[in-house]
Amino acid sequence: MRFFKTLKLAFNILYNSKIRSWLSIIGIVIGVASVIAIMALGEGMQQSLEERLGSLGADMVTVSAGFSRASGAQSGFRRGGFGGNGNDAPGLDVKNITNKEVQALKLVSNIDYIQGVVSERGEVGYLEEKIQASVKGVDTRVWKNIETTELEAGRYLSQGDKNVVVIGNSIAKDKFKQAIPLNRQITIEGKPFRVVGILEESGGMGSSSDSMIYMPIETARIVLEDVGDKEFDSIEIKIKNVDLIDETIEQIEARLMLVRAVSERTKDFSVSSIKAMQETISETLSTMSLFLSAIAAVSLLVGAVGIANTMFTTVLEKTKDIGIMKAIGAKDRTILAIFLLNSGMIGLTGGIVGGVFGILGSGLLSSLFDGGIGGGGMSMGRMAFGGGIVTPQIVILVLGLSVLIGILSGIIPAYRASKMNPVDALRYE
Repeated sequence: MRFFKTLKLAFNILYNSKIRSWLSIIGIVIGVASVIAIMALGEGMQQSLEERLGSLGADMVTVSAGFSRASGAQSGFRRGGFGGNGNDAPGLDVKNITNKEVQALKLVSNIDYIQGVVSERGEVGYLEEKIQASVKGVDTRVWKNIETTELEAGRYLSQGDKNVVVIGNSIAKDKFKQAIPLNRQITIEGKPFRVVGILEESGGMGSSSDSMIYMPIETARIVLEDVGDKEFDSIEIKIKNVDLIDETIEQIEARLMLVRAVSERTKDFSVSSIKAMQETISETLSTMSLFLSAIAAVSLLVGAVGIANTMFTTVLEKTKDIGIMKAIGAKDRTILAIFLLNSGMIGLTGGIVGGVFGILGSGLLSSLFDGGIGGGGMSMGRMAFGGGIVTPQIVILVLGLSVLIGILSGIIPAYRASKMNPVDALRYE
C-alpha cells in the first residue's frame, strides 16, 4: 500500500474521532506551549543580559581593597563600581590601594588603560532640591578611554579641568523635578560645579553610569568626605585583548600579591570582571531555564499517556476494519504504519497549536515581567525587556519532540493492531 494511501487512512481515523483526539491533543498543547514560553523567555533574558552587561565593557577589570573568603574574588559591588564586596570580617584592617599598585600594574602587557578612582556618596543640589548621589573621582588623562558609555551632550572630562562634572543620564533627567541641561551649575557638598557633559542612558546595573557624577580625582579628594589624599577606592583597567582576560587577571593578582606582600591565604584585595560576571549569570539563567523547561515537560508526559489511551481505544474500535484490511492482503507493517502515523498526527497537531500558544504566552510573560517585576538594576523584568525570543531552533526542537512523543505513545497499540489475527478481528463485536 502506498505511503499517501496509508497517510490518508491515518488522517481519516483522526478526523472521525474528533472529541477523543482533541482531548489527547490538549495535553500536548499545554506541554508544548509551556516549554516554548519558558525557553523563549530564557533566550530573551540571555540576550538582554549580554546586551546590558556588554554595554558596561567586557574588557573591563576592577581591583578593590578587601577580600571575602565566603564569596571569592569575583564577588559583589563596592560603592561606585563592581569589584570588592565590602563584606570583610569585622575588625579586619583592610590595606588601602595606593599609587604603588597602579604603577606596578602598568607593567602587565595586556593592559591598555589603567586609572585609580575614588568614590563616595555626596549631597548634590540643583535649584532648590537636594539629593544623595554617587560621585566618582577619575583620572582625566585616561577616563574617556575607559568609560564605556557614550556622550549624549557635551564633552568628557579633560586634563586641567577643576570645578566641572560629567553626569549620568538618570541624574540629568530623573532625579530632580527639572532636568539638568548642559552648562548648568549644580552643587556637590555645597561647592558649585558646571555640567560639561551628559552621558547616554546605559540601562546597566544599579551602580552604572546612569546614576553617577564624575569629576577630576584631584577635586574629589578635596570635596568628598572619607576620601584619602593618596589612596584609591579601586583601580579600573581596560584590557587590550579580551580573549586573554583570564590570563591577564592571573597576572594582575600575582603582581598585586607581590607588591602588597600577601599570599593566597592572606589576600586582601578583589579582582573582578564584567566578562566573568556575564558568564556566571548566563550559566545560572541557562540552568534555571532548563530546570523550568523540564518541569513544563512533565505535562508532555501526561499528554503521552492520553495519546496512548486514545490509541488503545481506537484500535479496539477499528478491530473489524483491521480484520478486513488483513483479509484483503494488508501486511502487518502497513497496519503498524497507519496507527503510528495517526498517533504522530496527534502529536504534530498538539505541537503546532501549542507552538502558537507558546509564542503568544512568551510575549505575555515578558510584558508582565517588564511592567510588574523589580524596580531597577538587573531585575528579571529588565532582563526580559524586549520580549521572549522564539528561535527556529526552539520551534523545531519542540515540534520534533511532540511528534516523537506521539509516535512513541502509539507504538504498543499499533503493534497490537498489526499482530491481530484477521479471523478473530472479523468476529470482534
